[in-house]
Amino acid sequence: MTEPVIVKNSFVIACVALLQVIAPSLVAVASLYALLLVFDMPADRSIQMLAGLSALLTVLVSARRSSANAPIFSGSVPLALGVVCRWGIVLAILLAVGYATKVTQDYSRRLVLTWAVSTTPLLIAVALFLDRTMWQLLCDPSNARKTVFVGINEISQTLAKQLSTHQEFCMAVAGFFDDRSTDRLNLADTTLRWLGRLQDLAEHVKANGVQVIFISLPMRHLQRVRDLLDELRDTTASIYYLPDIFAFDLIQSRTGEIAGIPVVALCETPFYGYRGVIKRLTDIVISAAILLIASPFLLLIALLVAVSSKGSVIFKQRRYGLDGHEFIVYKFRTMTVTEDGANIAQARRDDQRLTAIGGFLRRHSLDELPQLINVLQGRMSLVGPRPHAIAHNEEYRKVISGYMIRHKVLPGITGLAQISGCRGETARLEEMQARVQFDLEYLRHWSPILDFKILALTALQVVRHEKAY
Repeated sequence: MTEPVIVKNSFVIACVALLQVIAPSLVAVASLYALLLVFDMPADRSIQMLAGLSALLTVLVSARRSSANAPIFSGSVPLALGVVCRWGIVLAILLAVGYATKVTQDYSRRLVLTWAVSTTPLLIAVALFLDRTMWQLLCDPSNARKTVFVGINEISQTLAKQLSTHQEFCMAVAGFFDDRSTDRLNLADTTLRWLGRLQDLAEHVKANGVQVIFISLPMRHLQRVRDLLDELRDTTASIYYLPDIFAFDLIQSRTGEIAGIPVVALCETPFYGYRGVIKRLTDIVISAAILLIASPFLLLIALLVAVSSKGSVIFKQRRYGLDGHEFIVYKFRTMTVTEDGANIAQARRDDQRLTAIGGFLRRHSLDELPQLINVLQGRMSLVGPRPHAIAHNEEYRKVISGYMIRHKVLPGITGLAQISGCRGETARLEEMQARVQFDLEYLRHWSPILDFKILALTALQVVRHEKAY
């Protein structure tokens, strides 16, 4: 139900996920060429074609196994059976292609049969090794999300014990909140801590960086649950309810079970399990490719910024990122001021603070390019809610319900709000409210296809958007 969420080591985890996709093809090809040495056979054109086709097919089949909705962990036996099935599919396709093209006679039956059989245990061994490596990376104590429970009863205590026992859930139980006095709680496990009353929950979550909340209140307390959700809207915590209730404004809601106990996510990040791995891997590949290809152009922009006005080439400003944590965002400097205090004036059309080159850079969003470094650092994503200056965050979180929920994901260089017309200055509260609503819609409906659509539309709008200033 609650797939692990990447908190630490995102770059390494993304690399392991990539290996899970490409390693089977490397094993298949390496096994084939090793057998050529054993049988003292040449690597002629037919062998090269077999190696290339098997590598391609193996990658395609393995990539399907690591789709966004696939569970990130599976047992050893199901994993091994899956490897055998996928390898069988590859072999069946190769046989069909060979039969259709009438080239089967070009291959040694002894070589092909030995290759088909001997490669299977190698594929299983590599898959188990990479799966175990992924488990160790995700289940490291530093990757565990701090978790609290609201309501002390049999179901919440049972689930808390399961989460504390099984590392693969990547949750560290801090304790419970309940309005009853400690002598009436009837704690089955004396190691479980009572942290306070329900009225203390929101403040505790903010002060202690709680990332997951399980609400286990009776259905007759539905209004109290609603009130709690309103109080928690100024946090970035993932919220689950035990058991099912669908009477709320849901973010990435889904039902399921943890250790046999039914739960429903009321407010959760879209990037759990492989969805988070795919998101991070996409960010790394695309941002690295752009930086590599555009590096001469970036150097030219840096030179123009340096000679057009006094000051640093790179503008740095504190923003709120994932879970509301501060980070430093990078941009090419486009103004004569570098504000990062309690009062920051938004950029306006024909802003007098713009440098000679600044207007052009902002109009075409070229000033945002250094944020690709933020993406590689794991502090931003290519697509997500745009990060605002901390001064603006503190202003809007007080007046817009659910504002901080947008920080359940990494901020993006572009987002659904930007391609929907919400760019430029937000002079009126309604304009920021519209932007936040688009950000929440992105969280509700995220998919890899949506990300690519946003990137494509952003590229089109960069050239001609009237609000880019």
